[in-house]
Amino acid sequence: MPRHDLVIIGAGPGGYMAALRAAQLGLDVACIEKEPRLGGTCLRIGCIPSKALLESSDLYHEAKTRFANHGIVLKSVELDLAQMHKRKDETVDGLTRGVAGLFKKNKVARYEGSAKLLGPGSVSVATAQGELSLECKHVILATGSLSSELKGVELDLDRIGTSTEALAWTTVPKHLVVIGAGVIGLELGSVWARLGAKVTVLEYLDRILPGMDSELAKEAQRCFEKQGITFLLKSRVTGARATKKSAIVSAGGREPIECDRVLLAVGRRPNTEGLGLEATGVALDKRGVVIVDERFATNLPGVFAIGDLIRGPMLAHKAEEEGVACVERIVTGHGHVNYNAIPNVVYTAPEIASVGSTEEELTQAAVPYRKGFFPFQANARAKALGHTEGRVKILAHRDTDRVLGVHILGPRAGDLIAECTAAIEFGASSEDIARTCHAHPTLAEAVKEAALAVDGRALNI
Repeated sequence: MPRHDLVIIGAGPGGYMAALRAAQLGLDVACIEKEPRLGGTCLRIGCIPSKALLESSDLYHEAKTRFANHGIVLKSVELDLAQMHKRKDETVDGLTRGVAGLFKKNKVARYEGSAKLLGPGSVSVATAQGELSLECKHVILATGSLSSELKGVELDLDRIGTSTEALAWTTVPKHLVVIGAGVIGLELGSVWARLGAKVTVLEYLDRILPGMDSELAKEAQRCFEKQGITFLLKSRVTGARATKKSAIVSAGGREPIECDRVLLAVGRRPNTEGLGLEATGVALDKRGVVIVDERFATNLPGVFAIGDLIRGPMLAHKAEEEGVACVERIVTGHGHVNYNAIPNVVYTAPEIASVGSTEEELTQAAVPYRKGFFPFQANARAKALGHTEGRVKILAHRDTDRVLGVHILGPRAGDLIAECTAAIEFGASSEDIARTCHAHPTLAEAVKEAALAVDGRALNI
């Protein structure tokens, strides 16, 4: 019976980063993954392929609508969707091979098959060659999440599907209905809108991007509407079914919508199916989330959980941080994740990025704050790029000036948020950002100007 110091179930971002860090710290590590390719949902059918399609579709849309402004005149622009998918798949394949290479380099044992927790220190793996039992000192559960379903929506995984299917459609839908105005719905809706689809987004709430800064979310919605995306807010979807030639979506109080594709994007749920958690007594909350303490430990001795299985936002980089911190806790007794410094990015155009608290959260918690804005319309680099929509918004404590939250709508917001995340991580003030020299001309100058605006002294507006 194979024995290891640590067995990790799941080779997504949280699992494989935990495995690599554990190997660095001298543990004998094994990782169980049922899929042939490593990297989990994020790498195989989530973050990476969607970003590849977002990049390709954005270039296609730019070539059709904006290149002429730069003096680049094209006689025609044609879509080769097969090549677009080929590039996406090659990107994914290269990265999955990279993870496999890192496992080999760090001597992480890999088992391909479905894992089941048998109890403390005991895991079984159903492999193609048969059942295999593993013994270990510690187990980390890192199996990620699955797309949430919605009552009345009949998934046929063709006309009506999830993000997995929407990443692989071989033709551009004439009319795509997206159920859910969260990150996944907006990103994939943007992809197909750029490629020529009519896109209608149905959202149960009265706003898009729940949980993000409402002010910037409203501004983002206006940007998307200019791109041709239609939003039907306060729409409770009661059903969706496929016919031979179309799909019909029903929402309370509205006429049924006929379309040729439906994307269900109403969130994700912890993937605990078949793990044996109920049989072994691992505690879950009413939503199926694994309950852990500050050490990521479950109620079962030696069993830990990270990533989408536990509380908090379902983000790949959160899972990575938790995987590393969990392993460091096991080996050294120390390991920490600052949950107030976890950035969130929506890779639409313009991008949306945030870190820390929103105004709504600060108001609800009665935290006194000041805020500063700076529009990209007044930023020289944004002008040169031709992308001036959006703004930077910084929230700082009224008395201490400590940065509490930053919210960015605009070009390359996902990159700009890194500086702001570091500021929150190290307890910086808005004055610290304002006093830091930023290269000119760069988009990052908008962050500096927003920091100056907290104190009412922005210079370029």
